[in-house]
Amino acid sequence: MSDQTVTRTNDEQQSNSLTDQQPTSHTVDAETDEQLVDSWTDYEFEGEAAITVEDLDVYYGDDHAIDSISMEIPEQSVTALIGPSGCGKSTYLRCLNRMNDRIDSARVDGTVEIDGENIYEGDTDLVELRKKVGMVFQSPNPFPKSIRENVSYGPRKHGDVNVGLLGKLLGGDDSEAERRLVERSLKQAALWDEVSDRLEDNALGLSGGQQQRLCIARCLAVDPDVILMDEPASALDPVATAKIEDLIEQLAEEYTVVVVTHNMQQAARISDQTAVFLTGGQLVEYDDTDKIFENPESDRVEDYVTGKFG
Repeated sequence: MSDQTVTRTNDEQQSNSLTDQQPTSHTVDAETDEQLVDSWTDYEFEGEAAITVEDLDVYYGDDHAIDSISMEIPEQSVTALIGPSGCGKSTYLRCLNRMNDRIDSARVDGTVEIDGENIYEGDTDLVELRKKVGMVFQSPNPFPKSIRENVSYGPRKHGDVNVGLLGKLLGGDDSEAERRLVERSLKQAALWDEVSDRLEDNALGLSGGQQQRLCIARCLAVDPDVILMDEPASALDPVATAKIEDLIEQLAEEYTVVVVTHNMQQAARISDQTAVFLTGGQLVEYDDTDKIFENPESDRVEDYVTGKFG
């Protein structure tokens, strides 16, 4: 899935020209036409916010992919981002660790605060940011290395673990520390029991579901605060998907997890709160997951979650 291009219909373009005359939102076929209400996205929750987003806009060239989004994401919880293809979910997710910086045509306005610091300030260390805010992609992407090396790759690169010749040159070999880190990360990713006796095997020999859990273990190995997941189970079979869903719920006991999913049943099963993105990169409603699926405020959100469009 890609949010890099937001395609607008002729009707939407005509609606844009009438913005000053009537405060209606952009819609696509099968969407009702309604005015947004601020209270629909003013989500209140107990505890602290792990991420605070204010007035976030994202452009790909002339395309307005994210339209003035403000929201707070609670710490140690699962936040699901749902909505039809092209509505900006993945674009928004990539804003949270500045992955959109890799796209030449992308321009981001607004603020994203993590630990009270705006990550879009010019002096932000992107390596440290992406260590703190890890990413798990739609398709598993293990390195063509051993299972052990996949997990320890990040800590080695960050200098947290020094083994082999490098360890000797620096006056100490962290092989035992690496062993403990690999075991801990694989256990957290619910993969240890399946691979503990073949850590030197090539990771590409694992099944798709195992590869995805290995990628989660690789993310956990650098001790992040936030884990971003872009449709992490969309390429997996139902059994592997169930394992990923169980894992996500367990991870939320220690980490802040933000998940993009097209599977509304999955969002209902695993998330604490749900944000609904619709046409034009708009955040239309954001609330407790039960509220979104059982009694949404927006007619468009109700139509979407009940399958009338999308």
